[in-house]
Amino acid sequence: MNFADRLKQLPSASHFAALQLQDANGQVLATIENKPGQTGSLVVYAALAALYGGSISPAAAGLGLEWYAEHVADARAFPGKHPNIDRLLAWAEGGESYRAQPIAA
Repeated sequence: MNFADRLKQLPSASHFAALQLQDANGQVLATIENKPGQTGSLVVYAALAALYGGSISPAAAGLGLEWYAEHVADARAFPGKHPNIDRLLAWAEGGESYRAQPIAA
């Protein structure tokens, strides 16, 4: 299934202004905003967090890469072009989980 079709199956994240990704110490590592160019990633990360108890574990990151579908190959070929995918690539290979803190709209 391609990314656009996957997004149609995931819950809406329109009730979020953003999602903060935090390390174990609560330090914000990244913020995914609900704005053009980031909304799809917000939907993916919010759905992963909902499935995995509010965090993004290595298993969650692996599932997220499946959801990003065709964009993963482009992210691997052009590191830095897709930072939200780059993050999941790294997290899928690691052993830590990261908290996903939603910010209401």
